[in-house]
Amino acid sequence: MIRTRSALPAALAVAAALALGGCRSGDLASPGSSSGAPAGPAGKAAHGSALAAADALTVKGRAPRTGYARDQFGSAWSDTDHNHCPTRDDVLKRDLRDVRYKSGDCQVAGGTLVKDPYTGSTVKFVRGHSKVDIDHVVALSDAWQKGAQQWDRTKRTDLANDPLNLLAVDSSTNRSKGDGDTATWLPAYKPSRCPYVARQVAVKKKYALWVTGAEKDAMKRVLSGCPSQKLPTG
Repeated sequence: MIRTRSALPAALAVAAALALGGCRSGDLASPGSSSGAPAGPAGKAAHGSALAAADALTVKGRAPRTGYARDQFGSAWSDTDHNHCPTRDDVLKRDLRDVRYKSGDCQVAGGTLVKDPYTGSTVKFVRGHSKVDIDHVVALSDAWQKGAQQWDRTKRTDLANDPLNLLAVDSSTNRSKGDGDTATWLPAYKPSRCPYVARQVAVKKKYALWVTGAEKDAMKRVLSGCPSQKLPTG
């Protein structure tokens, strides 16, 4: 009689492979970026997910950049939360580890960005000689061309200083990003792509900014690989 091997080990191997096939969303620098909604079928938006929110964003063409200037969004790093610290320092305190202060507990003098969300590397921050930037996840120029030019100055200042739209990141990578949207730029560090795109979706939803057709397609393409990715709340 020919003896056959039990099918159980093979079945367990297949189950394990399927379990490992999901999207690893990675960590961005602030709370609220992790996935956790019940997963639906692969590629299908779960209720309350970033993918579902992306699907609901308004699609329009990109408006002209005419009239855009950084000061249309208020002075850089305003203290919009009235805690007597500039927004830049608030974000550095949130995103860096081993933070050191110049005086008191406001002006950040140094620290370490562990696992930069754009490169996955560790970056040292030294005030005045920094390799760390604070990035507007939805670039202000991009926002200007997709609805913000119609706002008053107060709302634009709120967007520019909203922690939901800000991340401490590697400076050289941030400068290469420019004002790119999801259709034209994504982090090279692939584990960050799901939470990064989810953050862009969250900002655009919160401020009722529109997206181009190519941008929406790119958002859905990334997020369909992690359909349970939640929207960050800031």
